[in-house]
Amino acid sequence: MSADHQSPGDSPFQSEASLRDAAPQHVLPLVVRLERSAPPARTDALETAARAVLVMLCDERSLGDGAWARAVRDWQDARIRKVVRRARGAEWRRAEALDGITVGGKTAEVRVFPPVPLDGWPKDLARLQVSGTDLDDPEPPAAADPAVPVIWLNPELRMSAGKAMAQAGHGAQLAWWELSEEERDAWRASGFALAVRTADPARWRELTTSGLPLVRDAGFTEIAPNSCTVVADHPALRRERPAEPQM
Repeated sequence: MSADHQSPGDSPFQSEASLRDAAPQHVLPLVVRLERSAPPARTDALETAARAVLVMLCDERSLGDGAWARAVRDWQDARIRKVVRRARGAEWRRAEALDGITVGGKTAEVRVFPPVPLDGWPKDLARLQVSGTDLDDPEPPAAADPAVPVIWLNPELRMSAGKAMAQAGHGAQLAWWELSEEERDAWRASGFALAVRTADPARWRELTTSGLPLVRDAGFTEIAPNSCTVVADHPALRRERPAEPQM
């Protein structure tokens, strides 16, 4: 079953058993450049990772008969897993030599690769560190522009930067699936403008009951299964949308 047409209770991010678990499992690798002398700011890294996922989804290699299309379809038909690893120096140069896309932010560089089987990572990516990736913001990020899509983080969860980058990517992907082609084109034309922010507790409670795309993590790493991690607040999804016809 395509991930673009989910049946109720068959979320690609939740931990309950579903048809997705019977499909071969794949993972989307992302690598953040983490040089000792110039680490990226945390918020910029999260935003860059989210944009990298969107860039990969609409790349011509991911569509139709493109070189990545089969891998992307297999990945989306199973659990939507993303793993963020870190690289510096020669590690980063080897990662850049592999088939993928590098997306840059103000301070961050993230390279996204086509999905791979869980046990089929390229050796130059498999050897990279995944746990313990953490970053700081030199100063608190500015308030998000209400005209820009915002990926809101759960204020009650503590996540490493790598985990939060993956969750931001999940949120961006859910928003992308909900948009019309016209809305997708507009977002693409903006360069996938977006913000990632931590909601205050009162706002978070509102967001989780708003009907906006919500990620419930499967609990493979760091946090408990079914934890609500992010809400994708895209302006095009805030207005009342027509009801889908019953099938």
